[in-house]
Order: sequence, then structure tokens, then C-alpha cells
Amino acid sequence: MKDNSKLDLEAIAKECNLYDENNTDKIISKIRSLDEIYENDNLVKIYNYFLTECKNPTVLSELIRCEDRFRDKTSLAPLVDILLLKSGTEEINKDEFINVRVMCAKAIANLKDTSAVNSLLYCLNNKKENYKVRFACADALGKIGDRYAVAPLIDVVKDEDERSVYLRESAASALGMLGDLRAVDPLVSILETKKGIVDKFTFLKERVIEALGKLRLNGNERVFNALKNSLMDESAQIRINAIEAIMESENPEAADIIKPCLFDTDQEVQKNALIALYNLLGRSILDEVINSKDYSDALKIEAVSIIDEYETEEEENKNDI
Repeated sequence: MKDNSKLDLEAIAKECNLYDENNTDKIISKIRSLDEIYENDNLVKIYNYFLTECKNPTVLSELIRCEDRFRDKTSLAPLVDILLLKSGTEEINKDEFINVRVMCAKAIANLKDTSAVNSLLYCLNNKKENYKVRFACADALGKIGDRYAVAPLIDVVKDEDERSVYLRESAASALGMLGDLRAVDPLVSILETKKGIVDKFTFLKERVIEALGKLRLNGNERVFNALKNSLMDESAQIRINAIEAIMESENPEAADIIKPCLFDTDQEVQKNALIALYNLLGRSILDEVINSKDYSDALKIEAVSIIDEYETEEEENKNDI
């Protein structure tokens, strides 16, 4: 093993053939072999140096994966430089670096360092930027959890001129992760204004409902009414998401509002409603479904399945005592 106390980073780069862009597989193989030679602290230093020197997107992807294992704050600067394409941009094809930059955003998110927020916002707000990069930056902002990002994310969610609905979906999800009450009105407004609109706005509404559910807005009647109205949406998945959010709302009317969904035209909606009601009311709703002629055979089978699972868990718990 080499003496890890003195690192000649340039020499190590040459040993790994880092500057030979014609032999990517060999470079990656040598980078992976560094694990057997250097201690973790020095591996991070080596990876950081390599990130600043390398211009090969395939090798950079490998280096980012290596960096992400350690999640060391010293990696932030080189990762941000690649995300922003700060160095060597005149020598590269930017389209080849889209996936690399997406990986950078994810690695930056894992560092949980709020000093990266401005850089992520810069990419998010640049409408000329590739949508995949903007999508990854929105997600990263949610995971980092800095409230400074709330207002820009709200702007993205509200922007009707935003070309990428996927980006608005990601921004809505990020707002749910951030848990800031400033997001409530714009999120509810989307459910209200897009009521009954399917196709490209369906997934946006799904993410909005998920975000509202994460905000845990017990007692907010406007939110609860918006979720209740979503039970009549044309999209079955939106109805399912609304059932889950209502179940978790702790509203005393939740069970009464969900119960009609047992007669939904979609079997998956019926099943999800039954599970939600079981969580709220317990075994009684399962017995009602099994014993009543009003419910579908598919729902009766689901009720029996839940009972079997419940009784199996109960028996296992008794045996463990």
C-alpha cells in the first residue's frame, strides 16, 4: 500500500490514464482499483481532483458515483462546477453532459448543504436549461430542505407558461418535502383550476395531492375540500391519491367521505378506499363488506385478503411474545 500521507494528485491521475480519453474502460477500471490502495479521506481528495481535470462524461459519471459513497462536504465545490459547467465549456458538447449534471444534482442533494441552493436555483430558473437538469435541481432543493427555495419553487408550480409540466410536477413534490405553509394556496389553486382536466395535467395534480398530504394541514377546510373534490376526478390515480391524503388528514369526516369510493367504477380505487377505511375504522368495515350484498366480489376478496394478513400478523406477534 502506498504512503497515504503524501499525495501527488497529478501523478495519480496519470497512473489512472485520466488524460487518455480514448480508453474509457481502462480509466474506470483503474479508478475502481484505487479503493485497494488509498484510505477513504484520500480517496475523496483524489476524486475531487479528478472531477476538476476530467472531461470525459462516462468517467465523470463513475467519479460522481464514487464521490456519492462518502458524501463528503469537500466534494461540493467540484460537483457544483460540473453542474454549472464552469470550466472547459468551450471544449465540450454540452448535450453529452446532461446525465452527468443530473447525477451531480442528486449527489449535491445527498450532501444536504444549503450553500448549494443558489446554484441549484440558477439552473432551475433558467428556461433555456435542459429540462432533465432542471427537474433534478428541483428535486435536490426539496431534499436539501432550505426554505429559501420555497418561493422560486412556487413560481415554477404556478407558471402556466412553463413548457415542461414534468418540471412543475417535480417542483410540487419538492414543496411537499419542504413542508412550508406558503405552498398551500398555490398547490390548492392547481387542484381547483385544473379540476376535470386530464392528460398532461394528471400527473401534476397527483404530485400536488401528494405534496398537500405531506404538509399535514389538519383543520384546513380549503385543502380538505380540494381533496374531497379530487375524489371525483377522471383519473383513477388522482382519486387514489386523494383517498390516501384524506385518510391521513385526521379530519373527523374522513371515513364518511371515503366510504362512497367503495362503489367507484375502478377496482383499484375501491381497494384503496377499503384499505384506507380499514386503517380508520378497523375490522368492522371488512366484516361489513364481506357480509353485505352491496359490495363487489373483487372488494369482498380484498377484504378477506386483508383479514388473512391481519390474522397472520396477529398470530406471529403472539408467538413472538
